[in-house]
Amino acid sequence: MLTRRAALAALAACGFASRAHAQSFPSRTITIVVPYPPGGPIDTLARLIAQEASGDLGQSIVVENRPGASGIVGTGAVARAEPDGYLLILGTNQTHATNQSLIKSWTFDAVRDFAPVAGVAAMPHVLVVRKDFEAKSVGHVVANAKTKPGALTFGSMGNGSGAHLAAELFKTKAGIDMLHVPFKGLAPMTTELLAGRVDLSIAPLPGLIAQQIASGNLRALGIASAQRTAQLPSVPTFAEAGVAGVEADAWSALFAPAKTPPAVIERLYGAVAAALAKDSVRATLARQGLPVALKTPAEMAAMLPGEVEKWAAVIRLAQVTVE
Repeated sequence: MLTRRAALAALAACGFASRAHAQSFPSRTITIVVPYPPGGPIDTLARLIAQEASGDLGQSIVVENRPGASGIVGTGAVARAEPDGYLLILGTNQTHATNQSLIKSWTFDAVRDFAPVAGVAAMPHVLVVRKDFEAKSVGHVVANAKTKPGALTFGSMGNGSGAHLAAELFKTKAGIDMLHVPFKGLAPMTTELLAGRVDLSIAPLPGLIAQQIASGNLRALGIASAQRTAQLPSVPTFAEAGVAGVEADAWSALFAPAKTPPAVIERLYGAVAAALAKDSVRATLARQGLPVALKTPAEMAAMLPGEVEKWAAVIRLAQVTVE
């Protein structure tokens, strides 16, 4: 049985070891896991962070794509990793909020099994309709839906996708009913929206949707964020348009395994923050529709439980299921 003095000595030794590890960190290559295939926005973001933060840390940072099973493969690898700061994940609102309620085989806990390093970016969703659609505003969409319950159709990139859940949140907050039409990806959904076979979508703004808005083929009616976006400064938020509570940014954040030493987290956060503060980095991300949304580890830790609970409620109310 340990005496009080022995127990205190053991704790002091652990604390010394932790501080010593943090002071020597990093001493080898760091890996950022991207739980999606190469070439997407999260992959691009991870590679930019790796490139810009490596100089500050004095070690190489490599990006490793581990796609599969809606993020389960990559997320699980980091959840089970040694908590030493050398294996991180660039997670999203999917991997660290919605999957927990959507996927029965999801065995990780976004709050318990990870230590937030930094909130990185927030990708807005936008309510879009084809150019000749009768509704000219969010209010007109709501009025239309209330006049003809269930008649309006909204497209998404599949059951449980960000676009699907954003629209379900809109339905709840506006008190309306619309019919969900899922597609296998953004491109086929956009094609059907342009052809008039679905009426609207609350889709991620960057890339294809932004291009169609710029060309005049789609009209943007509302931004599902707390603030307007610099890409579409004249488009109101849902709250400004009269429907409060429809905030559905597709955020991304860097996470380490739980129990990673706080000093290591602080070192990593400093390097990421310095990278994201560079004008060149912010400009590159802005061009891709990924505005920087830097959050400290404490801010992410405070935000995360609310995100999990918010989307769990939406999923439960809408009875969303995925295979």
